[in-house]
Amino acid sequence: MTIRSADYVEVIRAAIERVSTTQGERVAHAADLLTATIQAGGVIQAFGCGHSEALAMEIAGRAGGLVPTNRIALRDIVLYGGEPLSALADPQLERTPSVAHRLYDLAPIKPDDTFVIASNSGVNGAVVEMAQLVKQRGHALVAITSLEHSSRVESRHASGLKLGDLADVVLDNGAPYGDASLPLPGGGAVGAVSSITAALLAQQVVTEVVARLLAAGVTPPVYLSDNVPGGREHNAALEARYAGRIRRTA
Repeated sequence: MTIRSADYVEVIRAAIERVSTTQGERVAHAADLLTATIQAGGVIQAFGCGHSEALAMEIAGRAGGLVPTNRIALRDIVLYGGEPLSALADPQLERTPSVAHRLYDLAPIKPDDTFVIASNSGVNGAVVEMAQLVKQRGHALVAITSLEHSSRVESRHASGLKLGDLADVVLDNGAPYGDASLPLPGGGAVGAVSSITAALLAQQVVTEVVARLLAAGVTPPVYLSDNVPGGREHNAALEARYAGRIRRTA
């Protein structure tokens, strides 16, 4: 068996085509929710553990993205909650439901905020507990997950629920069971899919939100790159509108 990067490219091309042609209605629904949030003065709260934190970074605080966004991360219990750095060394942290309550309480969340939560499996304790908490507090919730993977594994949450069971909109990232795509001779696979397709879905949603704001006659609050002339000043002026509502850390 030969493993080639070209094979991975073909897998990704097919995954992008599948996601872009099957998730259109769900992307539109998600964009409707996020547009309403921004127009009401709310903030989009993004959360993901492990590699799904990359999705939260795709939503919150990047060039070409929306300014009224905030990233919630496991490290917040150290940065804002006073926990020792050693707390992040616990490999079971993302499977611990109680950490979701700590993160929610530490975040600058308002009632009119909407959440985007990403988890490829959608079954770990912190993610499911956060989704439950978000819905109990009355927030709209957009989930980005792999429906194939999630359907083939048991929930690690006491409720038996998974992320997709709790969301108002579920965006399927199209990743296969186990995420990696090219099988290896001795078992296992290489070439993860979810990072690329989840980022695609995030950017599709953001683009649709901007289109809706423009159609409504609203100037979209969108970041410029800090590395272009005037970018930092442009961004600072927009961020000032949401002082105390959005965090930007290294």
